[in-house]
Amino acid sequence: MRKRASLVSTATALSLGLFSPFVLAANFDLVILNGRVIDPETKYDAIANVGIKDNKIVSVTTDSITGNKVIDATGKVVAPGFIDVHAHGQNLGDYRMQAMQGVTTMLELESGILPISDWYAAQGSKGLPLNYGAAAGWTYARIATFSDTKPVASIGYFQKAQSRSDWKMDIATPAQESQIMDYIQQGLDEGGLGIGINAGYAPGHGQKEYFKLSELAAEQNVATYTHVRYASNAEPQSSFEAVKELVGNAAITGAHMHICHINSTSLKDIDTILPMVNQAQERGINVTIGAYPWGAASTVVGAAMFSGEHWRENMGSTAENFQLGKDRMTEEQLADYQANKPGTFIVWHFLDENNKDDLAKLDASILNPNVLIESDEMFWMHIDEEGHISNYEGDEWPLPKDLFSHPRSNGTFAKVLRVYVRERGLLSMSEAIRKMSLMPAQLLEDFVPQMKRKGRIQNNMDADIVVFDPDTIADVGTYQDPNHPAVGVHWLLVNGQVVVNNTELDTQVQAGEAIRREQKR
Repeated sequence: MRKRASLVSTATALSLGLFSPFVLAANFDLVILNGRVIDPETKYDAIANVGIKDNKIVSVTTDSITGNKVIDATGKVVAPGFIDVHAHGQNLGDYRMQAMQGVTTMLELESGILPISDWYAAQGSKGLPLNYGAAAGWTYARIATFSDTKPVASIGYFQKAQSRSDWKMDIATPAQESQIMDYIQQGLDEGGLGIGINAGYAPGHGQKEYFKLSELAAEQNVATYTHVRYASNAEPQSSFEAVKELVGNAAITGAHMHICHINSTSLKDIDTILPMVNQAQERGINVTIGAYPWGAASTVVGAAMFSGEHWRENMGSTAENFQLGKDRMTEEQLADYQANKPGTFIVWHFLDENNKDDLAKLDASILNPNVLIESDEMFWMHIDEEGHISNYEGDEWPLPKDLFSHPRSNGTFAKVLRVYVRERGLLSMSEAIRKMSLMPAQLLEDFVPQMKRKGRIQNNMDADIVVFDPDTIADVGTYQDPNHPAVGVHWLLVNGQVVVNNTELDTQVQAGEAIRREQKR
């Protein structure tokens, strides 16, 4: 039986700034009644009512309130909408799938994008249901510099570049390094949310270049978001070395540096790497961490980490660990795709969740109180009989049945609530919500003022709210059959507009707003 939340007195709620005594009798645009309201910042956890007016939360109270629209949340959890800071699929279908599991804001921070202005303009024209934003993408700057082209704000630009090795493995000349930094600076000037450093795809870059990126982040008062350069259990060029390099740069420059998906880049060495990062945090080094609850990653088959004489031994993987569509690859297939179709996306199984030792390594990152949840969400794609991939950019809902992706693309946040909260009881409901809403907002709020109004159920916060059933919320997609929306989210509000209404997605609602730093004129 679910433990009933204890009520907090009106006086206590007022002292916490949860609601104003002057609005309790007001008639609201929308009210959410009788739900278990959880605010992870103030630790408010009570059966209460929420009043919304002009797209803002203006009342959280145990008193009776009325509104023009009413949501009866009896038996449901009312929480801040989940914020995904690591989402690659940026088309309408991707956003809709995320909405069904309670996400209200989707940000492309790890890979980032360039040019930033072009990307924001394109996203703004799509009529997205969720909030959106991106960092300035270092890999895009590197590809453009080494190929003597202009960066294009498209995943296709990144995929096509996989056939080249220079931007992945060569040290930049002083002139090239200057050009890379200029591209990044332009992206920041255009409102980019920091610097996306997908170093795992270009591990041959120089340490001086990475240090310069850290210095630039510190100078501009933004964060970096890094997929570290190596993925190996063995030294030299180990995952430990790559994370240690990031921590060193943060310590020296003072930059805020975020480590993306520490679970997948640490492989089986999480028990060594995570304590190192925690020790750095305890010493005041501004490093933050993200992870997702899956033992498999999604990446391109031609990624630099899957090259070299000893990559199989170093990563504990063979072709059998690679999944193309619904099937595992053979060594012959792997060789063919790496030679002829290096931009093809595959699922790489680096941990076996059915193995208790591997599961314990995954748990170590998810349960650590300093680790936020990020999905590393991938776009939905069509794979034809010859293995050719095309990204889905249509507006059908539900998504066409033949589309494929990683199940983390539509189930990461629902899986945390199903597995870690309900089934295994390893996280409290409040702690899980903190990891999926407040912590991602805090990652950005020092330099993106909009994020100070997100990730909270408090007076004057944005009405980005998820209402879900704690007994039924679940991820449904699997590695073999991922194309199923999560279940259990009954209502989703984005900027006060109802995107999911009584478990059904309203495809007419275009509530998403740009999350963006102030642009330099």
